[in-house]
Amino acid sequence: MAPHQVRIIGGTWKRMLLPVVDALGLRPTPDRVRETVFNWINHQLGGDWDQATVLDLYAGSGALGFEAASRGAAAVTMADNHGPAVRQLEANRDKLKAANVTILRADALTLARDLATRGQRFDVIFLDPPYQQDLLAKTLPLCAALLTEGGMVYAEAEAPLPAGGDDAPEWLRGWEAVRADKAGMVYYHLLKLQETGA
Repeated sequence: MAPHQVRIIGGTWKRMLLPVVDALGLRPTPDRVRETVFNWINHQLGGDWDQATVLDLYAGSGALGFEAASRGAAAVTMADNHGPAVRQLEANRDKLKAANVTILRADALTLARDLATRGQRFDVIFLDPPYQQDLLAKTLPLCAALLTEGGMVYAEAEAPLPAGGDDAPEWLRGWEAVRADKAGMVYYHLLKLQETGA
């Protein structure tokens, strides 16, 4: 497989190869990780993708968003602020004729605030921001206002998330890791908001 391609691993477009721009810090989620993550999400959704709305805030290669669309997600919104990456995402969407995919050129933090203000809600949010910029800590708190009840956030990072509970950093308060794993240098987590007692 050419270095700048990602392969969709499940659903309608299974085995389809999509070109990826060569950009600093762009690291498509490895196949093995995506397979695991989508199994986790599938389990949480009860396999019910056709009702699911998905937001991919740091879309990059589009590997996660297109994977969700391939599996029949009702609507997938992908955002990235890197022009060439956005143009490649648009070309890939057109190649797949992916009517359920919307692509936006936007800053993730600004977009998350705007969507929350507009009352938009998502069942699944993908957060795979560039490393070393503390973006996960800045973005995750904004996701609480964007999730449907029972919704989930997939977060990828270069380090394991700090322990939860009372010692958790402020940005992680209220979240629980439903699943977490590591592959190579990638730590990945499926997070949900903790149930608050009535």
